[in-house]
Amino acid sequence: MKKKIGSIILASSLLSTSALAAPVTAESVQLSVDTMWVMIATILVFFMHAGFTMVEAGFTRAKNSLNIIMKNVLTISLGSILYFLIGYGLMFGNSNGFFGTSGFALSGVEDIGFFVFQAVFAATCATIISGAVAERMKLSSYLLLTMVMTGAIYPIVGHWIWGGGWISELGFVDFAGSTVVHLTGAVGAFVTVLFLGSRIGKYDGKGVNAIPGHNIPIGSLGVFILWFGWFGFNGGSSLAADPTLVPIVISTTLLSASGGVISSALYSRIRFKKIDPSITLNGALGGLVGITAGTANVSFIGAIVIGLIAGVILVEGIRVIDAVLRVDDPVGAIAVHGICGIWGTLAVGLFDTANGAVYGGGLGLLGVQAIGIGAVIIWTAVTAGASVFILKAAGGIRVSREEELVGLDYAEHGSNAYEFKESLASSSSSQTKNAPGDLVERLNQLGSTIEKPKQRKTV
Repeated sequence: MKKKIGSIILASSLLSTSALAAPVTAESVQLSVDTMWVMIATILVFFMHAGFTMVEAGFTRAKNSLNIIMKNVLTISLGSILYFLIGYGLMFGNSNGFFGTSGFALSGVEDIGFFVFQAVFAATCATIISGAVAERMKLSSYLLLTMVMTGAIYPIVGHWIWGGGWISELGFVDFAGSTVVHLTGAVGAFVTVLFLGSRIGKYDGKGVNAIPGHNIPIGSLGVFILWFGWFGFNGGSSLAADPTLVPIVISTTLLSASGGVISSALYSRIRFKKIDPSITLNGALGGLVGITAGTANVSFIGAIVIGLIAGVILVEGIRVIDAVLRVDDPVGAIAVHGICGIWGTLAVGLFDTANGAVYGGGLGLLGVQAIGIGAVIIWTAVTAGASVFILKAAGGIRVSREEELVGLDYAEHGSNAYEFKESLASSSSSQTKNAPGDLVERLNQLGSTIEKPKQRKTV
C-alpha cells in the first residue's frame, strides 16, 4: 500500500511540474545552449590559474614555490570578491563614458553568467603581476596591489573598451583582451618591478646572471594548461554558442599559438645557437596573447602570421627587458603579455578582414588601435605607479635580504613546498649543528644558484 501511495505522489508531482513549467521554445533552447557554453568557457579560464601557478613556480627557484601557490590562489579569491563588490559595476554599469555607475554587488544585474565569466578574466589580469615580481615582493603588498587592480584599474580599462566607454566609441577592436587583460596586467607588472628592483645577484656590473628555474617540466605543463584554457578564454568571448564563429575563434587561437612556438624556437636557435626551452614555451603564450584581440576578425593565414611575428618579437622583447633595460622579470610576463599584447592589438589594424590595412581598409583602424593602446598604458602606469608608491612609502614592498636568501616559502609561510629534511641531515658533519645562519645557508644552496651564478653573455 505504501508503495502505491508513493507512486501516486511521484506521478502527481511530475504532472504538476510539467504543467507549471514554461513552454520550450527555440529561443529558450538557444539561451540554454549559449549559457552552457559560456559556463564551460568560464571553467576553462578558471583552470588557467593552475597554469599560471605552474609556469611561475617552474620558472623560478624551489625555495619560493609555496609563496607562488599562495599568491595565485589568493589572487583568484580576492579578485573575485572585489570584482563582485566594485569591479563589475565600474566595468559594465551605466556608462558616463569613463566608468560604470551601477550594478555594484550585482544590484539589479540579471545575467549572472556574464558576471562570473568576467570575474575570472579580472583575476587573470591581476595574476600577470605575480610572475614579474616573483621571489622578492611581500605577500601583503602584492595582495593589496591585486585588490586595486581587480577593484578599479582593470575594470575602468574594461569599461572604456567593453563597457561602452569612450575608446569603444572610436571603433577600437579587442575581441578577448590583448589590451584589456594582457597589456593592462603587463604595464602594472612593469611599473611594480621598477619600484621593486631586481633579485639579489641578477645583475653584476654589466653582466646579466642566469637564475634558472627549478622545474621546467612543471612550467611546460603550465603552458599546456594555459593553451588549453585559452580556447575558453577566446572562444567564450563570443558569449554565445555560435556554430560559425566559435570554431573560427578556436582555430585562429590554435594556429597563432603554433606559429609562436615555431618562430620562437627557430629564432632562438639563430640568435643564441640553441633552441631555448623556456623561450619556446613562452612563444606559445606570446602567440596566444597576440591573437586574442583579433581572433574573430582575422583569417587563418593572418592568425599564423600574427603568431610567427609574436614569437620573434617575444625573443627580442625578453632580451631587451632583461639585458638592456635591466628589468628583472623571472618568467618573462612583461614581454609575453605586454609586448605581444601591443603587437596583437595593432595586428587587428593590419589583418582585420573587413577594415585592415592589408585588405585595403587604410590606416584608420590601425590609428584607433594605437590610441587605445596609448590610453591604457598611461592610465595603468599612473594608477598602478601611484598605488605602488604609496605601498612602498607606507611600509615597503620588498622582503629583507635575509628573507629573500632563505626563500619566501620559509620567510612568509614558515614552511617549504619540498621536503628538505634528508638533504639537510646529510650535510657535512664538520658544520656545527643548528649554527646561526646554517639553515638559511643550506636552504639557499638547495633552492638557488645565486651565490655562484652562471654567467651568460649579454646579447
